[in-house]
Amino acid sequence: MESLIRRAKEADLARITEIYNWAVENTTASFDISPQTLEQRASWFSHYNGRHPLLVSELDGNVAGYACLSEFRAKEGYKDTCELSLYVDPAYWRQGIGWKLMKEVIEAGREKGFHVIISCITSDNEVSIKMHERYGFELCGHLKESGHKFGKYLDCLFYQLFL
Repeated sequence: MESLIRRAKEADLARITEIYNWAVENTTASFDISPQTLEQRASWFSHYNGRHPLLVSELDGNVAGYACLSEFRAKEGYKDTCELSLYVDPAYWRQGIGWKLMKEVIEAGREKGFHVIISCITSDNEVSIKMHERYGFELCGHLKESGHKFGKYLDCLFYQLFL
């Protein structure tokens, strides 16, 4: 089955929220502890598809995952740096969807004129680390025990890719 990667639209928001909330409740990919409401995610959604792209992978009419480039820091001097996030519904894992989303969101970053993409990955997320490294991201920082979830402190690894 071939997935279609496209710009996210408001009609995708409920599905994007469902995918994100699964990750919040079951993984260390996000340091949110509580699931997000649709209203919270609508506010989040409003920051995308200007300079910061939000892409979805659609498979048989269903959103299977999404990737976005967010503002890295609010200060003007960081305007050419962005932060990558990527989430795939576990029902679609190991089908190449994350790989395709990563490729497309990196290309979107180039098109938008970003200089560098940053990703913050927990040290226990080996799949994400390997995927980033395969795309040429390099480890540039290691913050020890800087996050807390599921009753334990977690290290955060910062990876970067120059465009």
